[in-house]
Order: sequence, then C-alpha cells, then structure tokens
Amino acid sequence: MKRLPASEFQKGIWPVEWAMIAYTIFTLILTSLFIVDLVEPIPMILQRVGFMALIAVVYWMYKAYPCRLTTYLRIALVMMTLSRWYPDTYEFNRLFINLDHVFAGWEQSLFGCQPSLLFGQLYPDWWVSEPLYMGYFAYFPMIFLLITWFWVKRPEVLQRVAFIVIASFFLYYIIYIFVPVAGPQYYYAAPGVDAANGVFPEMGHYFHDMREMYPQVGVDGPFHRLVSMAHEAGERPTAAFPSSHIGIATILLILSLKYKTKALTFILLPLYCLLCAATVYIHAHYLIDAIAGFFTSFIAYFSLSWVYKRFFETPVSKPVGE
Repeated sequence: MKRLPASEFQKGIWPVEWAMIAYTIFTLILTSLFIVDLVEPIPMILQRVGFMALIAVVYWMYKAYPCRLTTYLRIALVMMTLSRWYPDTYEFNRLFINLDHVFAGWEQSLFGCQPSLLFGQLYPDWWVSEPLYMGYFAYFPMIFLLITWFWVKRPEVLQRVAFIVIASFFLYYIIYIFVPVAGPQYYYAAPGVDAANGVFPEMGHYFHDMREMYPQVGVDGPFHRLVSMAHEAGERPTAAFPSSHIGIATILLILSLKYKTKALTFILLPLYCLLCAATVYIHAHYLIDAIAGFFTSFIAYFSLSWVYKRFFETPVSKPVGE
C-alpha cells in the first residue's frame, strides 16, 4: 500500500493503545497485591509483557512504513487481545465470594420467575434457537465490521470510534473483576440450585475451580455448535453483570447512528436485536444483566467520549461534525 502523506501520519502512542496500557498497569498492580492467592500469577504477568511487546512491534511497523494497512493492524491487534483479557478476569474474581444467589434472587423478586430459564423452555424450536445463536455468535464479527467500515469509509474518525469501543471493554472487565457473578449457565448447574422453584443457595468459592455448565437450550445446528465450541475454548464463570455483549453492541449502534452510516446500521440492527435476546435465551445472562448492559452502555459511551475529547483530540485530528 502507498505510504500515508505526512499530514496523515499520527505520531506517538494511540488512544486504543493507551487504553490497553492503562488496563495492563492496573491489572499488574492487582496481580502484585493478590500474587499469593492467584492460581497462576507468572503466566498472567508474562501475558501482559507479551501484550506490551506486541504494541511495541506494531508501533515500529507503523513508524517504519505508515500506510492504511499498518494503521488497521495497530487497532485490530489490540482488539484481538480482548479474547485473552476476558478469561483473565476470572483469575481475579474467583478469589471473591460468588454473588449469583443475590442476582438470581433479584431476578425472582422483579419478574416472579427466571426469564433465562423460561425463555428456552418456551421456545426450544430450531427456527428460534438458530437465529438467536447466530446473533450471539455475531458479536465479535459486528465489532470488526464496524472498525473496518470506519477504516474504509470514515478514517478521520477511526481513532475516536476504536478508542470508545475498546476502552468500553476494559471498563466492563474492571467491573467483572470485582463483581463475581457467573451467570445462569453456571449457577443453574451448581448443587442445591433449583431455579424453577426459586431456590438460590450461596455458593461461596464454589466457582473457584468448578466450571460445569447448565445444558444448552435449543436444537443442534451450525450456530449452536459454533457457540458451544467458543464456550468450550474460552468461557469462564465470570462476566455476567452487566452484559458486555449488550453494552458493547449498543455502543456499536450508537456510533453507527451518530455518523449516519445507514448501510452499516441496516446490517447491525437485526444482529443487535438477535444478540440481545440471545444473551438471556442461552443462559449467558440474567435479564437484569441485559438491562444493566443496555443502560451502562450510555454511561460508557459518554464518559469515554469526554475522555477522548479531553486527552486525545486536537484541532487537527478533530472529527468532522464534532
């Protein structure tokens, strides 16, 4: 690809990289505080060292040959690390006493039932389950689609968009570290839990080692199997409250609507609706997790928009229309 003109070359560490560096330093401090209690602190430290090395490598690649491709790589590689940062939250939150009995109890009090349990029981059919599993599986493709779209169509706002999306993940991950809620897919399978009759015992440190999952709902199909494979590879009893799936997906829609990308919104909207329903349907979240995910998305979006404007935006790089 052609080198970027000097006017488009973006010096220094980028906002998305600062977000990852800040989260890395924060979790390194936590690792040092809990190093005696953590199961595998050394691999956790080495992972952070590796991620910092990755930032350095792509930084020098871009500096040596600044072009559209290396611009994309600097952002995409930070995004790819998110799949490793997610299970990392489990290493911290399993040190704390599990809170699922509290959240399941709130669910029962608010709705008189467990919506996550009943949803799948009422609609186990293939024509319901496969579209919903497809929506759930579309989560990361939706994120990469949005970033790629702005990289191609609106490069002048790519930095802002990428920062808000990626920094939002790290905000949710901080919550997950300190709010140990495993979610229905794990809690319903725990001994003594009878979700159908509203029996929700305290589990203490049960999820420190146990990862048995509640049977998945729906009829076996391609997307059902893909989600099952993804869960087997990287799922942990963590990150239930609030739902980052719904939070991040809502932020994607906000950004798409803000910059009037009609074609992108047309693609994202049906997937968004399916994903929101799927988080409860497949037992990944309590309904209150989903509701909290929706409302916290606006807090994250406006807070990070302010951070970007305050610390990273300059008159030269200020996005058009801002």
